Amino acid sequence: MLPDGTIAQVAVDFDTLKRLSFVARKEYGLAGAVQHGASTLPENAFSKFPECEACEVHLATNFQNMLYNAMPDDLRNEIYEWLRLNAADERKPSDTEEQFFYKSRKKAIGPFKAKLWGLPDDKRAEIGAVWEKQFKFLFEQLNVRDTRKQMEKHVEPVVVHKTLADFGVAEKEAEDVTGLAD
Repeated sequence: MLPDGTIAQVAVDFDTLKRLSFVARKEYGLAGAVQHGASTLPENAFSKFPECEACEVHLATNFQNMLYNAMPDDLRNEIYEWLRLNAADERKPSDTEEQFFYKSRKKAIGPFKAKLWGLPDDKRAEIGAVWEKQFKFLFEQLNVRDTRKQMEKHVEPVVVHKTLADFGVAEKEAEDVTGLAD
């Protein structure tokens, strides 16, 4: 994050990434190299990771950015005020507001989990749709589409039963519809 709030354009040395992945596999028996901080790369970079045989690409920051961009202004402002008070010790003297919030806002996800889960259904659906579109794009670019058979071969799913109450959101009572017409 640059002082003006824009994201710096960075370059990835894909030749080095490919060499590191090769050495990781051949010399150490590892899956390959890990690319940290890929969220802020230009979209045309993602298809290069499979070519370089990277085994992991970190993308969480962009999904967090999408959440913050889509959330209601009043909630974002409340979170930023909370960060001013609760993460002030992490702010460098040279940080602008934009840089400080960009670096620290991940710390607010937990304390604001109930409010995030409690967003209106239409707002949660809007955020989900934006994330879904990005996941589809990334699955295509990272060449991990149509991998269900491989997943089923190696992964045994664990069913986890959670309710909104598990996340601090009160369950809505079912509406009484007795006496209504068919």
